[in-house]
Amino acid sequence: MAGQKQKNDISKLSFEEAIKELTNIVEKIEQGEIPLQDSLAQYEKGMALIKHCRSILQKAEQRIEKISREQETEACPERSRGDRSQDGKKDTD
Repeated sequence: MAGQKQKNDISKLSFEEAIKELTNIVEKIEQGEIPLQDSLAQYEKGMALIKHCRSILQKAEQRIEKISREQETEACPERSRGDRSQDGKKDTD
């Protein structure tokens, strides 16, 4: 149950909040401020934070690609149809 609560808490974090929390975990582990058992729990949380950050970055990348495609379509509508090349000839490839 605690693992599910942790996942829900992490999923609500912004990218910046997750990175800050991840940085704090790394610092604590590197400095030996926490016992081994707690280090393992923090490591597990850190891995969940990394997964969350990757997910956010992947969604941002997809959004950027979509915006780029839309901008390309607006700038050159005939390219989006794929029926003409830049020189005005019909595409056969």
